[in-house]
Amino acid sequence: MRDKKLVAPSMLAADFGNLASDIDMVNQSDADWFHLDVMDGVFVPNISFGMAVIKAMAKHTSKPLDVHLMIVDPDRYIQTFADLGADVLTVHVEACTHLHRSLQSIKAAGMKAGVALNPHTPVSDLSHTIADIDLVCLMSVNPGFGGQSFIEATYQKVRELRALIDANDASTLIEIDGGVTDQNATQLIDAGADVLVAGSYVFSAADPSSTIASLSAQINS
Repeated sequence: MRDKKLVAPSMLAADFGNLASDIDMVNQSDADWFHLDVMDGVFVPNISFGMAVIKAMAKHTSKPLDVHLMIVDPDRYIQTFADLGADVLTVHVEACTHLHRSLQSIKAAGMKAGVALNPHTPVSDLSHTIADIDLVCLMSVNPGFGGQSFIEATYQKVRELRALIDANDASTLIEIDGGVTDQNATQLIDAGADVLVAGSYVFSAADPSSTIASLSAQINS
């Protein structure tokens, strides 16, 4: 039996006026992870939520926290996010001067180590570190804002990354973040993806829980 493909709703698209309700919905749904985008207004042109919000959320979540740092100098905060309860911590290769050191620090803090690539960054930038990476998050939109259109070149990038992982006999998961819907989910999985982050598609739906269930069923059929 092949490994289960995962759905990670992006809480950036949740209703922050009713956040507890949306957290409970994800807890009760077929979702596998909570995806949390942390933005600093410097690395990306937007500011999202920080430590206080994640600390409050972590008290109510019953599934792994997949934390995506879209910030400069992420090494300063690795232990902080470990203490907050992050299970996966993803840093951007574009923000890490010493990526290997960052990966080792994340693992030493007890988390899975993720690396995110912006749309313009080639997969080959990870050729010397792929064996040390637990998850690669391919940005399929330009990071910073939710609700953007999916970048079609992502499919080829997934195939290239899958080939790199297989060539190194690595167990790295491929995560897709941005513009994921039922219209591209199957094609992404077929290209080699393992985890799909869905924000606006889930939280703007009339029935988010049903939408998550449908997406999970689609990619695991």
